Amino acid sequence: MELMGTNLAYAAAALTKGRLVGIPTETVYGLAANALDPMAVARIFEAKNRPAFDPLIVHIAQMAEAQKYCSHIPDLAFHLAEKFSPGPLTYILPKNQLIPDLVSSGHSTVGIRIPNHPLSLALLQQLDFPLAAPSANPFGYVSPTTAQHVLDQLGQSVAYVLDGGRCQVGLESTIIDLSGTEPRVLRLGGLSLEELEAFLGQKLAVQTSSSNPKAPGMLVKHYAPNVVLRWEDNAPEQLPQNMGCLRFSTPHAGFAANRQWILSPKGDLAEAASRLFAVLREIDQAKPDLVLVERFPDTGLGRAINDRLKRAVQSGA
Repeated sequence: MELMGTNLAYAAAALTKGRLVGIPTETVYGLAANALDPMAVARIFEAKNRPAFDPLIVHIAQMAEAQKYCSHIPDLAFHLAEKFSPGPLTYILPKNQLIPDLVSSGHSTVGIRIPNHPLSLALLQQLDFPLAAPSANPFGYVSPTTAQHVLDQLGQSVAYVLDGGRCQVGLESTIIDLSGTEPRVLRLGGLSLEELEAFLGQKLAVQTSSSNPKAPGMLVKHYAPNVVLRWEDNAPEQLPQNMGCLRFSTPHAGFAANRQWILSPKGDLAEAASRLFAVLREIDQAKPDLVLVERFPDTGLGRAINDRLKRAVQSGA
C-alpha cells in the first residue's frame, strides 16, 4: 500500500486502529488521530515532539456533533457556524469527559473545527469518532500545505496521507474563545478579524500569546524555519553576504532576483497567505545565512501573516 493517495477506506481503517493519518484541510495538512483514544492522541505528541501543554483541535463533520463532546455550547457558536463553517474558524468550548485531558492539555475547554475540504469531510462522515489533528509538522516548524510536505517530515510516523492537493488558505484557522462571558480571538488565521467583527457587529478582544495556552499557536516562538529571519526594520548592523529577503509584493532594490521571495506580485493578501509556508520551506532549502522580512499590511489576512512571521522571526518583534 502506498503511503499517499485518496483511499478513504484505508485511512479510516488506520485511524480506527489507533494509527496516525495525514489529512488535507483548506488551511494546512493535519496529523490526525482518534480524538477519543488517549493512546492514539499520545502518538501525535510523540510524532511531532509537541509539548503536552499545547492543546489540540478536534475536527468534526458538522456542528451538531459538538454536542456529544461539549458540556455547553452557546447560541453564538451555532450562529457563527452557520456563516463560517465548514471553514477556517475554530471554536473554544467547554468540554465534557469524553474528550481526554491530553487533547485539551488539562484545560476544561476544547477547540472544535469543521474543516472545509471534501476529502476530510468525507473521512469524518465515515468515522464514529472525531479527529484530533494539529498541523502535520514537527513542533514549531513551518506548517505543511501539501501531502508531500507531510511525508517529507513525518513519513515514518504516519500510516497514510490523504492527498487533497495544495491547501487553498495556507494559514491555520482563526480561533475564537466562546467559553467565557465575552468572545475573544486566541489565534489570528484564515478568517480575518474584520470579517468576524463585521458579522458579530462588535470589536473583539485579541489575545494571541500565552505560556499556558488554551489553544494551539499561542506560543511566542512557533511556525519557524531553520534559517535566521529578521524584520527589515530591525536588521543587525553586521550583514552576511549570503542573505535574502521575504516580501509582500514589491522587490527590494538591494537584492538579486534569485535571493528574493515575493509572496504576491499582484498584492493579494489571500495569495500571500496561501503561499507563506511553502515559501518558507523554499527559503530553508536555499540555506541563506539571514533573511530580512518585510512587515505586511496589518489588515485582513495581513494580520495573520504578520502574526506567523512574528513567531518565526528571531530576536525582536
